[in-house]
Amino acid sequence: MNASWQPLLLALRDPAAMAGFDAATWDRVVPMAFWTGVLGRLAAEARRVGVEPRIPPPVWRHLQAMLAVSDEQARAVRHELQHLSDALAELPGPVLLLKGAAYVAAGLPPAPGRIFGDIDLMVPHEQIGAAEAALMLGGWISQARTAYDERYYRQWMHEIPPMVHIRRRSVVDLHHAILPPTARIKTPPGPILEAAQPVPGWPRFHMPCAEDLLLHSATHLFHEGEATRLLRDLVDIDALWVAQAGDSGWDSRLADRAAALGVAHPWWLADSARERLLLRQPLGERSTRAYWGNGLTRAVVLSAMTRAYRSGSDATSSVAEACLYLRGHWLRMPLLQLSKHLAVKAWLGLRSSPTTT
Repeated sequence: MNASWQPLLLALRDPAAMAGFDAATWDRVVPMAFWTGVLGRLAAEARRVGVEPRIPPPVWRHLQAMLAVSDEQARAVRHELQHLSDALAELPGPVLLLKGAAYVAAGLPPAPGRIFGDIDLMVPHEQIGAAEAALMLGGWISQARTAYDERYYRQWMHEIPPMVHIRRRSVVDLHHAILPPTARIKTPPGPILEAAQPVPGWPRFHMPCAEDLLLHSATHLFHEGEATRLLRDLVDIDALWVAQAGDSGWDSRLADRAAALGVAHPWWLADSARERLLLRQPLGERSTRAYWGNGLTRAVVLSAMTRAYRSGSDATSSVAEACLYLRGHWLRMPLLQLSKHLAVKAWLGLRSSPTTT
């Protein structure tokens, strides 16, 4: 990662440092923060530590605008959760909020300044049909574009096709696990559902316990192969980690839980990325030795993060992003199945492309 990223990383790990940024530094930091999805986070942290008055007014207007967008999205999420609570009221089992929805509903540290896309829910696999039917009655419909997409999600994935509300256009991702059943990492959803905790103020919803919430975010970040929000999600993970700093048993419980859920590798990558980018204290030599052979993966992940900033793209980060994308697909399903899937998607893409003359 080149030196141009250092001011942004400094602001993320030590928000008070923003008080000393000059105009030239802000000219680099603002676009980088915007394209990596952390501009709202910088604004929230600047306000939290009291350096807002020391940020140049033209810069603060950019930060304040993104903070306003984040606040409005958080209000929209809470409004949508009320509708979802009503729609899923008769579902007998737990309904878990994942990632951003959980952060907002529970008021967790990653929420301030965060930008949201969709709402992620998780229910037991045997209740997927009932949950989907309840959502359809509430106005959500499938976004699957082809019969193949429908079959792909329902046979191979850990979620059904995304559902969008016919009026409000809110998008819900309904999961029954945190990873596809075809994935190389096998993480049973049962222990996550059993350890889930009620969300204060939302009697219909639960959320993963603190360890599982962090581990799910790390697994999603380092398993999906998407570079666009790598830094934003790493900052989410760091905020969850720092929130437990006063708990002396947290690190050991997190390591034990990662091993029990089969996600020790994503956990190590998250710990390693925090150490490298945010200068956090690593959890110890044990995890580093255990996965030292995956140092290449770490290098690819760190390089791909720069690709999210369009003006900072270079050949190395472009190759890293492509490698990350291929790695995500390779982790998601066996090679033969993956080959068939990519061939079908390529054929469908050709069929749907407009003809040229």
